[in-house]
Amino acid sequence: MGLIVWLVIGGVVGWLASIVMRTDAQQGIFLNIIVGIVGAFIGGLLFGGSINNGAITPMTFLVSLVGAIILLAIVNLVRRGAVR
Repeated sequence: MGLIVWLVIGGVVGWLASIVMRTDAQQGIFLNIIVGIVGAFIGGLLFGGSINNGAITPMTFLVSLVGAIILLAIVNLVRRGAVR
């Protein structure tokens, strides 16, 4: 059950981050899930290690979203040389 929750929350976080960074048209559901999960991991490393093993709360959701936005900013910087 935990894997399904990670996939759903990762998809939502990745989708919201792609809307914020204006890359939604370039990504499909699979990349949204990957961005959300990796973003949650990055956010957990930057803002507190317990996010990756804890319950889903508004704070952990926000930290995951910020991590996903940071990930997309880095990807945009590498691909285009500028953050949108």
